[in-house]
Amino acid sequence: MPADTTDISSTPSPAKKKVGITEEGWLTDCWYFAATSKELLAGKHINREILGQPVLLGRSGDGRAFALRDICPHRLVPLSSGKQIDTDGSATIECPYHGWRFGTSDGECKHMPSLTPDDTMEPTRVKVRKYPLHEANGVVYIYVSHNPRFDGEPVIAPPEFGKLPYAPSFIIEEDFNAHMDDAVVGLMDPAHVPFVHNQWWWRPPSSGFKIKQKPFEPRTRGWAIARHKPSGNSKLYSMVFGNEVTTEIVFQLPGMRWEVVENETARFFTLTCLTPQQEKLTKVTQITWIENAPLLKLASPIVKRMGRTFLLQDKEMVNLQNRGMKYQKAMLWIDDIDIQAKWYQQLKREWATARTESREFSNPIEPKTLSWRS
Repeated sequence: MPADTTDISSTPSPAKKKVGITEEGWLTDCWYFAATSKELLAGKHINREILGQPVLLGRSGDGRAFALRDICPHRLVPLSSGKQIDTDGSATIECPYHGWRFGTSDGECKHMPSLTPDDTMEPTRVKVRKYPLHEANGVVYIYVSHNPRFDGEPVIAPPEFGKLPYAPSFIIEEDFNAHMDDAVVGLMDPAHVPFVHNQWWWRPPSSGFKIKQKPFEPRTRGWAIARHKPSGNSKLYSMVFGNEVTTEIVFQLPGMRWEVVENETARFFTLTCLTPQQEKLTKVTQITWIENAPLLKLASPIVKRMGRTFLLQDKEMVNLQNRGMKYQKAMLWIDDIDIQAKWYQQLKREWATARTESREFSNPIEPKTLSWRS
């Protein structure tokens, strides 16, 4: 019988399973916008879809926010259809089908009404997924780990934006019929403003086109347009804040972009959060805090209406883009207006690679001044 001459060294090793990103291209082990604090009333709960998964978001009677997978493992009934109930001093969610109760703090089943004293089944062996939450300044963020059985400390700190008022001045949100990547790229595009947002009170065609040059620098899991004076055609900023106004724009994985406009005393801070719901459905939420700017605070209803106009215009472009994407997937990206889109993809690849290799994330972005005409 001939000897086995197989060269083991040439046999390819199995590919390492990717961590930090889903098959749909959504980043995991990250924080996402979940809800506003006002949406979570004590003793109540709501249902959301986050990264394609059903999530129950609620607040127990003692005021603590919590998040659980919104499926009872017994007969797959949504737990959000049930009610909050006390079980031996612990806050629980009761499934409306068979009355199984799950702890809001740990996801453990605390009670199975059908069990008799002779049953050996231990309810606490049954669990539903529990998600870490972080609540600050009127916003609730959710940590989505790659491992659904994760039960520890998040690998990154929750979002932190410095000192902000206790609650937002106003919030705007829209569902975009787009993959999160396309929504991110569309919202950060610097050259669409003269065409998409060209209303008379913001950027009328009469403003003309100017060459813009902005210094970009790496930031935590993202980049920033370094602090600078607003563009000459941003008259509204100067009207409200005076001539000493500055602005800074920051993007951070997985999909948060914020802009702060301020002077020595007043501050206008807008955070845009993108939360993937389904493969072609992304929730875009804009949260605005106004501090020490009484006139701007008074004009909040008008500013909110303006912000919604911008968001709806961006949403319409996404809908138009979808018509073309039925026939073609590849897009033509050029420099410098599409550099940020390329950076976003680079950051995503590095995040997934770092998580897969169990190493620290290394920001691939270098300081650079970008130029474009708009």
